[in-house]
Amino acid sequence: MTEPGPGAVDELAFDGALAELERTVAELEAGGLALEQTLALYERAVALQQRCERLLGEAELRVRRLVEGARGAIAEGDLRDDEAG
Repeated sequence: MTEPGPGAVDELAFDGALAELERTVAELEAGGLALEQTLALYERAVALQQRCERLLGEAELRVRRLVEGARGAIAEGDLRDDEAG
């Protein structure tokens, strides 16, 4: 497996990160790798998993805000306000 650079994880969309995470886990489960390769893949898998969790959290927040806005609880606004605080 050819790994992208370490910063590339933060630029992946959810579908891409999830697909790469699934491939990485399959490669780890297959075994037969040197210790250093295994550790590098494991670190990559953790970073991908964290990226997926972060994107899912952001999507959940967006949906919650839209539903609350539809009920009149809050107005739809710039969701990035929460990230700054």
